[in-house]
Parts: sequence; C-alpha cells; structure tokens
Amino acid sequence: MKIYQVDAFAEKPFSGNPAAVCILESYPNEKWMKDIASEMNLAETAFVVPTEDGFSLRWFTPTSEVDLCGHATLASAHILWEEGYIIESQTANFYTKSGLLTAKNVNGWIQHDLPPLPEHEVEAPKGLIEALNIKPVYVGKNVFDYLIEVESEEMVKNMNPDFTKLLKIPMRGVIVTARSKEYDFISRFFAPEVGVFEDPVTGSAHCSLALYWQKKLEKDSFTAYQASKRGGILKVQIEGERILVSGKAITVLKGSLLD
Repeated sequence: MKIYQVDAFAEKPFSGNPAAVCILESYPNEKWMKDIASEMNLAETAFVVPTEDGFSLRWFTPTSEVDLCGHATLASAHILWEEGYIIESQTANFYTKSGLLTAKNVNGWIQHDLPPLPEHEVEAPKGLIEALNIKPVYVGKNVFDYLIEVESEEMVKNMNPDFTKLLKIPMRGVIVTARSKEYDFISRFFAPEVGVFEDPVTGSAHCSLALYWQKKLEKDSFTAYQASKRGGILKVQIEGERILVSGKAITVLKGSLLD
C-alpha cells in the first residue's frame, strides 16, 4: 500500500497545503483509515481505490471523514499522473460523497471541477465574531461553513483567532475574506471542530468564495490567494453549474504502509 505526501496549491516544496494520498486496492475498515489520517496528522488524507471507469475517493481529517476536500483531490490527481496510474493527458474521474469530480492537466496547472456552494446572508452565531476578533462587513453561510467579508486584506492577514472560543461554536468552519490589491480576493479558513485549526489552502472554500465575489466583482474568473502562513495561489473559474479550481502540486514524500 503506497502513501505519498503532496504539497497542493504549491509551486515549491513546503508551501501550499499538504495532503497525504493513499492508493489502495479496496477500502479497509473505516477505523483503519481514521487511524492512518490521525497518524499522518495533516489537514486531509485521501484514500484512492481504482474502479472500472475511474477512482473512488474518500477524505479524512485527523478526526473525521469529510464530504468534500479540494486540495486532497488535486493531490490525488497529481499522484495518479506522476506515478503512472493514468497518463497525464487523461482526465481523472473521482467518485466521491460529493458526486463525480474530475481533474485534468491544463498548461501545467491541475484543474479540478467542484460543486458550487452558494451562501446566503445570516446572523453570526453567538461568539463567532468575538472569537475571530474582527469587524465584519458581511456574514453568510453555505451548507458547510460561514463566510465573512471584512473591510481590508490587512485585517485578514493579521487575524489571530481565539480557538478555545471557536471550538464552542457548532460549525464545520469559517471563511474570512477581503478584496486584495494584488489578487481578486484573499481569504483564510479555520475549522477547529474537524481538527484543522487553520487550513493552509482550501479548494472547497473557493466553491463559495467564487460565487460570492462573482456578485460583487461582476466577473467569472479569479486569481485568489489564501493568506495562511504557508500560503497558496488558486485560479478559480465559474463554468455553468461547476466551479473550476486550479493549482499546482509537488510530491515531497513517498513511502509504503507496513500495517
């Protein structure tokens, strides 16, 4: 059983968002996958199993299985091409809890299509704004996460959330975003409830951010930056009813599972 560590949404090692990719012949029991994800201790570990016309794909944080993960999908496609499971010109088809996701190589960028995650305006739950220590311009929520716009990219970059308080709020995560001088927008993503205090670069968050900024900027294509310590650049495009999220990836570790 092969396992790899990939920096996704990265152009050089030790940047972007690390994900583990485990290639299996079939799925073992769920506890084993949770144990492996806990052992890897990354935001996500992807488990990939070949099928007749593609691959089954599941994602686990160190504490739980999730329904959608962009960066681990990108990492999985990167490994399938790099290790020769499929040729680089071939589209990778992934069957997941969020339906069929595809990935293809577009001029050296891995472009994967994800479902849209529209948000709607809501009141912030009690304690959220205080835990983030920010002044919101807008608060919305999609099926998974809260989305909060603030007035400046400096506020996004300088945030220092109180995670003890954040853990008391029932939610998967919260996206904080703002307009940017260099990019169309920037963001950060926090999900302590699922064991990810700050995710370095979050593909799935941009399935909501793209729709939000489409309304504000009146455009369909964006260059975005996730302003975590590691940081990462994403190309994002709205195409019909899908969100195309593109990034680069680099393998930093290859190994074999002994158990």
